[in-house]
Amino acid sequence: MSSSYSAPTVSVTVLSTCTVQPHQKSTLPDLKLSISDLNMLCSHYIQKGCLFTTPNLSSHALIPHLTNALSHTLSLFPPFAGRLKTHADAHVYITCNDAGVHFIHANAANLTVTDLLSPPDVPQAFHQLFPFHRKISYTAHFSPIMALQVTDLADGFFIGCAVCHAVTDGASFWNFFNTFAEISRGFTCPSRLPDFLRESILISKVVLRLPDGDIKVTFNPDEPLRERIFSFSRETIQKLKATLNRRNWGENFDAAEVMAKMSSDTQLKPVTRSVTDETVEISSFQSLCALLWRCVTRARNLQGTKTTTFRMAVNVRQRMEPKLRDSYFGNAIQSTATCATVADVVSKELRWVAEEMNKSVRAYDSAMVRRAVENWELEPKCFELGNHDGATVQMGSSPRFPMYDNDFGWGRPLAVRSGGANKFDGKISAFPGRNGGGAVDLEVVLASETMERLENDSEFMLYVSGQ
Repeated sequence: MSSSYSAPTVSVTVLSTCTVQPHQKSTLPDLKLSISDLNMLCSHYIQKGCLFTTPNLSSHALIPHLTNALSHTLSLFPPFAGRLKTHADAHVYITCNDAGVHFIHANAANLTVTDLLSPPDVPQAFHQLFPFHRKISYTAHFSPIMALQVTDLADGFFIGCAVCHAVTDGASFWNFFNTFAEISRGFTCPSRLPDFLRESILISKVVLRLPDGDIKVTFNPDEPLRERIFSFSRETIQKLKATLNRRNWGENFDAAEVMAKMSSDTQLKPVTRSVTDETVEISSFQSLCALLWRCVTRARNLQGTKTTTFRMAVNVRQRMEPKLRDSYFGNAIQSTATCATVADVVSKELRWVAEEMNKSVRAYDSAMVRRAVENWELEPKCFELGNHDGATVQMGSSPRFPMYDNDFGWGRPLAVRSGGANKFDGKISAFPGRNGGGAVDLEVVLASETMERLENDSEFMLYVSGQ
């Protein structure tokens, strides 16, 4: 099922650029970067954006409306309008100096919503709808921490945002973006204000020494890859979860039909009960991650004795003691890794794969957070993104992020997409489905031959919606 879609030639014309500053001057002191912030200094800027239908506003009215709403939003999120600054003691801070964010208005009149959403693969055209392509987070020392690009399409428009990953994680970013939408819609009291507290164990006295020379990402950004969105409905995820937790399939589910399809794959094992694991509850998302890990590993055709790793970003706000507020501003993420041999991941029943992941997640308590801090302080360095052994799957983002709660005054987004930042073989990003209710979209980036085998994996495609 290789992609044969012929993408239209994309021509994006910049119509105007400006700097948007906060409506009110910041009173925040310099904010010291946490360990989780420092970890991301060598990564690309985060790039996330929303696709909308055409609003009932002309471009002449839309752009001033959005820049005004952005200015008021930046007054609530002044770090985004600041710059990074390394103090004399070599610690890195955000200086909230109201320098402003970069705002671009562009036009891509030959590009339609259908052009962006219909192809099986995510079109490369999305890369042109974001500012700061492949910009390294460290460069926010001498250029904007954030930039936005509003691009007019033939029948819609796209708001693409790029922001320094050393300043924010996904949770803080979507809090900002949702607040931006609320203020655009006329709200004067946003629903959740950011918490700029800098008193947790994530704030370290240890100095991060960056390597000499040019700062680069730890993977090859020019590697030829394919990128697809695979959608999973709430119903199919619940069926998968029920299977892994040894529950009934559900009265509206034809178990015989599914088992018949699954039996055509000789690598699949029948589900059997185990006395020792009976009480372990596998969550919906763990079930989906286990399926993905197994099927991607199988598609890579690796040797059975090789070790494969599933890495997952963990939000530690509520895993720490004392806990951080959900609205804590900045990065509050660490990484948990589950390792197993390729043979075990591919050949053992899926319940076993999910249990291994479940153990890793359940073990990530406050003691584990503190241990990760202590380990970093012994060897301070940036987090190494990439698939260096050819057997890693790395899950980022979260289906819990409120990505579709962004009504700027003309309706919710048609889709949420990311740019070309931090993409490598095995990078997966989880988004909520547009209609909510527990549906999940997975943005999957793989080598071309691996993607083709995944598309033809009967176990994986059984659960993908719209197939």
